[in-house]
Amino acid sequence: MSVSLVVNDHVATVTLARPEVLNAIDLASEAELQRIWSELERRSDVRAIVLTGQGERAFCVGADMKNSPGTSGLEYWAAARPGGFGGIALRDTLNIPVIARVNGFALGGGFEMVLGCDIVIACEEATFGLPEPLVGRLPLDGGMTLLQRQIPHRVALGMLLTGQRISAKRALEIGLINEVVPRAELDAAVARWVGQILACAPLSVQAIKAVVRQTSGMSPTQAQAMRLPALVAALQSEDSREGVRAFQEKRKPIWQGR
Repeated sequence: MSVSLVVNDHVATVTLARPEVLNAIDLASEAELQRIWSELERRSDVRAIVLTGQGERAFCVGADMKNSPGTSGLEYWAAARPGGFGGIALRDTLNIPVIARVNGFALGGGFEMVLGCDIVIACEEATFGLPEPLVGRLPLDGGMTLLQRQIPHRVALGMLLTGQRISAKRALEIGLINEVVPRAELDAAVARWVGQILACAPLSVQAIKAVVRQTSGMSPTQAQAMRLPALVAALQSEDSREGVRAFQEKRKPIWQGR
């Protein structure tokens, strides 16, 4: 299978499993990713998602140009890709927090997938970039629209207009990622972040993500007035009452996700 999904203890791990081509995404991988994200949106038992690539060289280097149909850039742009590259770059219907575990190259569409995640943890060898203009293409699936919103304007243009790659250290400096660790510590760092998410009420976390994602282009007043379903569900949940009880009783809350 080109993509694997494993769910354990409320955590879903989605692994791009084509290390022989640096986890490049072909049509079959894209279809499987779309299926996986749709499944996770329907599941109530998953409270955190980790997205990563198999092997030690690459997270994902984008579209598999060697094994993809010979479509033009215009034809590629016209094709429907719900949620952007890999189904996650521009996905606005998945309220579960997604952590990118970046274990190597994150280039082109692979970088766009990282931009679509909520928290990014990278090993020291990881690199990030949008090299599309170097091969006469464009970062059509989120790169041009997301990067400029996540880092300073001049830095974003510097990367977009030159196709340059940046190191994990530089990505951390500009606020593009959350943490950089030695490769040997990558899994432990991801587990630590996952644990911190699981310590929070799942519906609260989902509501926070929904509000942030869906109101980012609004004024603070407009955003404050939004009554999103995820927000209402969290405020009316049993977990909201359990959290207060646990605090008063000086114990850890037992979250039910309802």
